[in-house]
Amino acid sequence: MSDHVYKKIELVGSSKASVEDAIQNAISSASKSLTHLDWFEVQEVRGHIQDGAVGHYQVTLKVGFRLVD
Repeated sequence: MSDHVYKKIELVGSSKASVEDAIQNAISSASKSLTHLDWFEVQEVRGHIQDGAVGHYQVTLKVGFRLVD
């Protein structure tokens, strides 16, 4: 195994359906412009209440990607 260097960025994903969809939306969007995405950490989960029900889920993620020489 060789040594790697990683960069972490913060993303906020959202979804009307679920926390899992909010995570997937953030990662899917980031993968369109970033390569070598390797891992994520959920930092915060919050949501928006609308008419007494969950309107949106919001998830803040730290996403790590490998820097390539």
